[in-house]
Amino acid sequence: MRAAVIRSAALTGTLLVLVYTLLISSADAITKLLAGGYAAPQLYFVSGLLVVGMALTADRVKSGPRQGLRTSCPRAMAVRSVATVVSVTCYFYAFRLLPFAEVFVFIGLVPLLAGLLSGPILGEHVRAPAWFALGAGFVGVLCLFPEGLHGIGTGHAIAFAASASGTLSMVVSRYIGRHEANTLAQVFYPNLSLALVMGLALPFVWKTMPLTDFGWAVAYATVLFAGRWILVIALSKLAAYAVTPLMNLQFVWMVILGAVFFGEVPGGHIYLGVAIVIASGTYLVYERIAADRRVARPAVILAE
Repeated sequence: MRAAVIRSAALTGTLLVLVYTLLISSADAITKLLAGGYAAPQLYFVSGLLVVGMALTADRVKSGPRQGLRTSCPRAMAVRSVATVVSVTCYFYAFRLLPFAEVFVFIGLVPLLAGLLSGPILGEHVRAPAWFALGAGFVGVLCLFPEGLHGIGTGHAIAFAASASGTLSMVVSRYIGRHEANTLAQVFYPNLSLALVMGLALPFVWKTMPLTDFGWAVAYATVLFAGRWILVIALSKLAAYAVTPLMNLQFVWMVILGAVFFGEVPGGHIYLGVAIVIASGTYLVYERIAADRRVARPAVILAE
């Protein structure tokens, strides 16, 4: 019985992550679209407030008992909020400085970083076979630099900082999910923090937004709200280092969106690297499910 529940949770988590990749890639495309004309504080102040409003509305209209937006993990929530602010700001400038698909190089590092952080933060120590898959995924990322790493510049450093802080936010999200079921709180507080921090800089960078650009900002906030809420739920069902490799599907969406809207066509070496990264991610999910089955089997035998 327990094994069936574990399999169901893993499948649900996997499907949710796949939906998340489409939503978050769409949000990234809007970010790149607006990044050339506005500073980060303006976009994230507007979108942060909109997401906060959506979280408050969702809490009022959802079925079941009202949980409010209280959190039983204030310190962990503070860490997640700070990490989220750093991550989205760095991604904003990474998309301004780098081609759309190239940012995926650093998104591809997220599973490795999640494996490193999951042990000390979550006690989810990565098994040896999973480390092999993580290592293969890193080799796949290196394929994206066929001329070597000497060409790394400021944009790449900013993109790495974005991935590192974003990974910390996701791992802490799973930690919070172990102690409370209020997923909306994990959307509300990081975005409230984002709006407050960006609001401090807003008077110095504000530019009047045409109605079209404001509409894009609203669209960004909508898909971001949906994506982040879905990710929080997914992280409560799958280990962080199993969730993050699935996010590599973002590359497919990023290639499509980059080609259609920005005229960016990746070279063949990028496809090779991504194929390796996605294969390693698929294996990680399989290994996670197999490990959970091994843990659950004794309990099933005893129950019989």
